[in-house]
Amino acid sequence: MDIIRIYPENPNPKEIDKVVKLLQDGGLIVYPTDTVYAIGCDALNVRAVERICRLKKINPQKVNLSIICYDLSNISQYAKVNNAHFKLMKKNLPGPFTFILPTHSNLPKIYKNRKTVGIRIPDNPIIREIVRQLDNPVLTTSVRDEDQILEYTTDPELIAEKYENDVDIVINGGYGGIDASTIVDCSEDEAVIIRKGKGELIW
Repeated sequence: MDIIRIYPENPNPKEIDKVVKLLQDGGLIVYPTDTVYAIGCDALNVRAVERICRLKKINPQKVNLSIICYDLSNISQYAKVNNAHFKLMKKNLPGPFTFILPTHSNLPKIYKNRKTVGIRIPDNPIIREIVRQLDNPVLTTSVRDEDQILEYTTDPELIAEKYENDVDIVINGGYGGIDASTIVDCSEDEAVIIRKGKGELIW
């Protein structure tokens, strides 16, 4: 496992390229977001997605999977979004929000067990640049234990110790936060906040 230092103010293209190549090969990474550190893979690589589900003990039939997109322009490839919800997302993204939307047929079958998918566009240049270069969304699941965000989860060096046998690259992008994203359910006509986390939603 490698630890790579990438600075959010100026992500090094060579390091970003290394991470992208690993993701293309089905690798797993730990990376910073605008909330907590997360574990991810190429969201369209089913084998890598299954590896994360095993690692995090996630049952994709019972839990929504979430993906990170670069911006709003290609969200319609992965989720169905109406005009009102699109406007809401446009006001709040990039930002610390997860929007739950009905899945689109382009996503692999593993996502369709739940009929909905979480969409994130974090306000973090490191992961957004990785997604842009990968040209695929990245699966995202927070680094945490039994829903308690512990001290080690803010420190990439300590995260690397915990996951050294489970992931291929840990990106050190500085200390992470402890507040998870605010989750907004847009699967019905009315958007509803179902978990209050970081950020104030602008309606």
